Amino acid sequence: MVMITSTFYIEALGNDKKAVETSILEIERKIKREKNVEVLEVVREDIIETEDPKLKYSAVLEAKIRGDLENIVDVLLRYGPSIVEIEDVSGNEIHAEKLVKILAKVSAFMGKLIDAFGSLAAYPDLSKLPRPKIGYSDEEIEEMIIDKGLIRYRLVVELFGKSQQEIEENFIRALSLEGAFINKFASKIVNEEDINGVRRVKLLFALELLSNLETLFIFTAKLSPIAIVIIEPEYIEITPNELQNSLSELAAIINELVHRPLILSSS
Repeated sequence: MVMITSTFYIEALGNDKKAVETSILEIERKIKREKNVEVLEVVREDIIETEDPKLKYSAVLEAKIRGDLENIVDVLLRYGPSIVEIEDVSGNEIHAEKLVKILAKVSAFMGKLIDAFGSLAAYPDLSKLPRPKIGYSDEEIEEMIIDKGLIRYRLVVELFGKSQQEIEENFIRALSLEGAFINKFASKIVNEEDINGVRRVKLLFALELLSNLETLFIFTAKLSPIAIVIIEPEYIEITPNELQNSLSELAAIINELVHRPLILSSS
C-alpha cells in the first residue's frame, strides 16, 4: 500500500466577496468531515483582492491530509486543488489491479467534466512531424519495463475528426510527443455524419502503449478512456517524484477545465 501525506491548496474565486467567503467556509466544513483520509491540519487564509477583473476575490484553504493513494486521488478529484505538495510517502509499489481501479475512477470523473466543459485532448496538425515507431520486440519491451521502469498498458478511447486516417496519423504523433511508446494500435469507425457540409467521424481507438506513471495519469485525465488494462508489470514501483508530478498534473488538468475549485457533494 502506498500511503501519502500531502498538502492541498484549494482556492475559491469569484466577483462576489460574500460568495467567495461562503464557498471557502463550505470547503473547510466538508474537508474536515472527510472520513477516508486523516485530516491533519486545515488553515483558511483571509480573502484577498486579485488583479483579475473577472475573478476579483480569492480565498485559499490549506489542507494537510494523509491516506492511501486511492483516497488521496478521490479527495483531489472532488476538491480540485490549485497546488498539490507531496510531503511524505511510505510504500513504493502498487498492484496493477489497484492502479487500474484508481485510473478508472479518474477516467469516469474526467469524462463527466469533459462532457460539461469540453475536451483538452485537441491537438494541432502534427502531420509534418516524423511518424513515430510502431511496434517493439519482446527484448525492447523487457528493457523498457525493467531498466526504465515503464508500464505496459492498453487503452480504448473515443476520438473525433475528419477522417480515420487523419485521426490515426495525428493521434499517434501526439502520443509520442507526450512521451509514450506505441507498440500497436487499431481503430474502427463507429459513426460518421456531415455537419454543415463538413464530414465528422467518430472512432474507437485501441492502443497498446508503454510510458511512465505520469504520462499514464495524463492520458487517463485528458482522454477519459472507456477501457484501461495494465499488462505488466504486476507490481508497479512508484517514486515520490512520480507521485508529485502525476497528482500535480491531474490537479492542473481539472483546474484548466473548470477554472475554479470543484466540489462534488459527498453528503
